[in-house]
Amino acid sequence: MTDPARKPVRERSAKKRAAILAAARDLFARNGVDRVSMDAVSAEAGVSKATVYEYFGDKRRLFLEILSEASSTLAETGQDVLERHLGEDANIVTVAQLEQALVGTVIELAATVHSVNYAAVFGLVAQQRLITPSSSDDLSTEWLEAALADRLAHFSRRGLLEADDPRLAATHLAALTLLLAYNEQPDPATADPERLQKTMTDGTRAFMRAYGTRDHAEA
Repeated sequence: MTDPARKPVRERSAKKRAAILAAARDLFARNGVDRVSMDAVSAEAGVSKATVYEYFGDKRRLFLEILSEASSTLAETGQDVLERHLGEDANIVTVAQLEQALVGTVIELAATVHSVNYAAVFGLVAQQRLITPSSSDDLSTEWLEAALADRLAHFSRRGLLEADDPRLAATHLAALTLLLAYNEQPDPATADPERLQKTMTDGTRAFMRAYGTRDHAEA
């Protein structure tokens, strides 16, 4: 039987870990990984340096854990968004309904990816690429891309899309919406939400003009 007294200990450990990751992410983004000491991370997180080393070992592992944590939460959020907008319960039977659902999907995903926390992680990756062009460290979006492609394949089989290569179609949708929005407004602190939503809507409509089946669209 689990000792109830251990639960607060685990909760404190989780809070410390989250505080260290948040502090390191913000400091790394502002100053660059190489210019931030573990002393600075511990001070920012409000924990001892020994605790930082105990949890993460060294600065390299701390950096990689920031990427891993962001990748995991992005996958969880993406799964929820795709299920709510494009899952079986969404009952999408027309091209118009699919377009509306895709708009809702990319708007929610954009709000996530365009948040301050994720922007900091993307900035970290860009910084490291400048220092080490051969670096393969990145925020993983593989699961989200594959899940979106799977949903597009589903609607292609249903006759609402003409997508012989669902993975390529997913790449096109992301380029017309999420990537374009990030290029237009890379700083979430100054981003215009209305402009962001317009980019999502216009991009999705362009995608549907290319991939939506005409027979269903005219019905």
